Amino acid sequence: MFDSLKPGQTITLTISKAPRTPSAISTVERLMRRDLDSRRGLRRAQRLRRQNMVIYNRGNRDWVKRERCGKIVRPVMGASWTMKWTPDLAPEFKTVEKYLSVSAK
Repeated sequence: MFDSLKPGQTITLTISKAPRTPSAISTVERLMRRDLDSRRGLRRAQRLRRQNMVIYNRGNRDWVKRERCGKIVRPVMGASWTMKWTPDLAPEFKTVEKYLSVSAK
């Protein structure tokens, strides 16, 4: 399937079966974060975390209390996202292809 895709081609992916292993979950989450909407949300959340960062004095030094990053994407069955295909993603797709269905535009 992935051999017929061209670099830069827009593809839509849908989770057809929920991943169970931690490695498959993290791989699918990483691929889902390549969606433009989730990228936009992650960038905005990072900017807000930087703006609202708590800096206080501890031992006469500035100490930064960083907020934890929120989970924007959830790899649940039926979730879909759109992204650009690049050949360097082929090994990642091969590891999780049994959980995804791909349609090219």
